[in-house]
Amino acid sequence: MACGAGRALLPGPDGRCGACRDRALDRGRGTGSVRGRRQAAGGRRQAEGGRQKGSRDGQSPNRFKAALRAGHPQIGIWNAIPQPMIAGLLAGCGFDWVLVDTEHAPMEVRDVLPALQAIAAHPAASAVVRVAINDRVLIKRHLDQGAQSLMVPYAQSRQEAEQAVRAMRYPPRGVRGVAGITRARRFGLIPDCIACAEQELCLIVQVETRAGLERPEEIATVEGVDGVFIGPADLAASLGFPGQAGHPEVAAAIEGAIARLAAVGVPSGILSTDAAFARRCMALGTAFTALGIDVALLARAVGALRAEVACG
Repeated sequence: MACGAGRALLPGPDGRCGACRDRALDRGRGTGSVRGRRQAAGGRRQAEGGRQKGSRDGQSPNRFKAALRAGHPQIGIWNAIPQPMIAGLLAGCGFDWVLVDTEHAPMEVRDVLPALQAIAAHPAASAVVRVAINDRVLIKRHLDQGAQSLMVPYAQSRQEAEQAVRAMRYPPRGVRGVAGITRARRFGLIPDCIACAEQELCLIVQVETRAGLERPEEIATVEGVDGVFIGPADLAASLGFPGQAGHPEVAAAIEGAIARLAAVGVPSGILSTDAAFARRCMALGTAFTALGIDVALLARAVGALRAEVACG
């Protein structure tokens, strides 16, 4: 592919080669003009101010949490393959959030950090880590290695939601153990980040049983809960329809839960591999909606390819 400079170079994401982008940047900076130099200087000061602010509190802005609070719908995808290259690939495909799953996927705590790093290379995407169980030690370990948004499964009561909140917080507001040399604390280089650690943490609890569905408002309105994810597969089993997440009674229960959560002003989320139902949930008001699971998408694509060749 030939660029504006007449050289055959691979294009970047914007379709231009490095030489073309450099010239465009030079023109945008207004090289040689007073206005251009002022704009460039202002941009540098703004960037430096942002870095200084980040260095003071030791916390990177949580875009996922900010979007939920602002009411901006977020489209996500599930990462179940324990390979950071896959996590990075998903993050680069235009999704707002990538769920790194340690509950049902074969991922351990040590597998999550490379996934977080891979996703962080794509600033438009946010990582959400689903912990294996509502356990203070597991939650602490994920937070210590830098996870900012956690999804905690199987919240069936207000007390269980409160348990998750306490695990996310340092004493005296919670029970999270304090360590001074973790990745979350920039390995001890940021001395005062404990005081503001909660500001950029996001807690999503899962309601996925009949018991939880009977009282979603009690769970959702616990102080410190930022959103509620409705787990369709476990909910279907709990309602008596195992393996039938698309059953009409399950769909009706999910839609009812979305409405009840909206009534108390709490963001709701769902995972649906049925595009039509996903759109239906978004129309009803889900704030964070996942459209698929990497391993399932891969299996279907490979199967379809094989079938296409066989039929040909």
